[in-house]
Amino acid sequence: MIRLAEEKDITFILEITKACATSMIDKGIFQWNAHYPNAEAFKNDIKRNELYVLEKESNIVGCIVVSTFMDSEYKPIKWLTLNENNIYIHRLAVHPKYQGKGYAQQLMDFAEHFSIDNNYSSIRLDTFSKNKRNQKFYELRGYKRLGDIYFPKQSDFPFHCYELVL
Repeated sequence: MIRLAEEKDITFILEITKACATSMIDKGIFQWNAHYPNAEAFKNDIKRNELYVLEKESNIVGCIVVSTFMDSEYKPIKWLTLNENNIYIHRLAVHPKYQGKGYAQQLMDFAEHFSIDNNYSSIRLDTFSKNKRNQKFYELRGYKRLGDIYFPKQSDFPFHCYELVL
């Protein structure tokens, strides 16, 4: 079941993102760290009703942010659609012990159906340039790689921006 997250879920969500960060770091992927993602980001997501969790047997196993807010870092990208009716995906995470079971696909299916049902023109996101698995995940779903942005608090390496026109 996918539902809107509540404040009480933040502890579990942070456990998931910390486990994901540790798992990625173990693979040499320095995408998430002590600065990001953090409780403050998730609290803001909840206030805006943009954070969703995936529950299996009453356990939160993953999360996704489905947002209409365009971060300033995205402005230089030459997007495929106008900057006026888009969804932005952030902080997609599935706890490492639940990965490989299709839960990330379910979360993205949810985000894509939400976007189509609400008549958005596209879905935009970024993923770390060193995370080849994520790049393949989005490319197999039809997302087009468009350009790079940087988040210096996270990494010296770029993040690739992707868009799926709906």
